[in-house]
Amino acid sequence: MSLVIEPICQGDLPGVLAIEVTSFSIPWTREMFENELARKDLSQMLVARLTGIGNPPPLAGYICHWVVGEELHVNNLAVDRRWRRRGIGGALLQAALEEGRLRGARCAFLEVRASNVAAQTLYLRHGFESAGIRRSYYDRPLEDALLMKRDRL
Repeated sequence: MSLVIEPICQGDLPGVLAIEVTSFSIPWTREMFENELARKDLSQMLVARLTGIGNPPPLAGYICHWVVGEELHVNNLAVDRRWRRRGIGGALLQAALEEGRLRGARCAFLEVRASNVAAQTLYLRHGFESAGIRRSYYDRPLEDALLMKRDRL
């Protein structure tokens, strides 16, 4: 089994949505993902596929990010529950950071639920550090977000 990370295509949306609805209390809709696909000037989306274990290879995760000026902003990152804790989230994050660097980004930002220790640990391992708190940022349940920043890509 190996991992391939590549740009998302329209045909990936059902798999992305399946991961999305099991990962978040307020999942993005198909329309939201389609809007991101249409904004190639701003938005980039990558998917991770597991090769060697099926045809077509199963979709293991995805990341959505924006590059605005010299900043990369991670909007959404999720890995299928069956494939978590195998380095897929980290590989997607690294690919997005590299893509951002190539597009001129010099730093990266993201928000993460204050209770999501697993995600915070992933981001810390990849050079992010706490940069503040966004009060009552999330709904269902209402919760603060930690703002995290990585100064150099």
